[in-house]
Amino acid sequence: MIYPDINCDIGEGIGDDEAMIHYISSASIACGYHAGNDETMKAAIRLCQKHQIHIGAHPSFHDRENFGNTDLFVPYSELYDLVQKQIFHLNSLATELGASLHHVRLHGALYFMTARVKSLAAVVALAVKETTLDLILYGLSNSHTVNEAKKIGVKTWSEVLAERTYADDGRLTAKLKTTAFLETERAVLSQINDIVTTGFVTSTGGKKIAIEADTVCIQNDGKHALQFAKALANIYKKNNTA
Repeated sequence: MIYPDINCDIGEGIGDDEAMIHYISSASIACGYHAGNDETMKAAIRLCQKHQIHIGAHPSFHDRENFGNTDLFVPYSELYDLVQKQIFHLNSLATELGASLHHVRLHGALYFMTARVKSLAAVVALAVKETTLDLILYGLSNSHTVNEAKKIGVKTWSEVLAERTYADDGRLTAKLKTTAFLETERAVLSQINDIVTTGFVTSTGGKKIAIEADTVCIQNDGKHALQFAKALANIYKKNNTA
């Protein structure tokens, strides 16, 4: 059985990057627009190098005040530029340190807006493609992010969020609902196992929804982040797929 990659966002000044790095296989580094600076980016790159972790860019809207979590409506040309600028900047630092980028994973509001708005997803996909860095775009499974990237030949990894549940329409359950988050290690492992072994996830209403998972995201600011990451990593090791 092949389990998916485990990823986490780092270099954001939240969570415990040093501890988390032991349980993941790829990391997405904040590029300065919502969090981080050159020094934190370099430190994160070095941490990934030390532990042989895939390095990715984690671009966002230019919104440090709200940690990139506020929906912003910017011209398509500006969106294209801000995605590319963040990728290129992190890539220049990585090159300086003898590393290379593996993927791109969008942050916060940009991640979720791109997932649900086809035109935004198309712009982001083109921006990633035209970096000519041959990067993989991580995107929410069954989202426009993934679908639009595939249309133009951008490599994609479909992503599931380890601790989030799904509504009957196949979307993530709204965060404000009491059923939005899985609260126990057992529940997280059960859901990921179902996705991996059957290709389906059970919604909060009991509906079976087809889903792909090339990578599982652990939210570094989650209250159970380290616990869930460690549990998933241990399952992977038991199956000799770590």
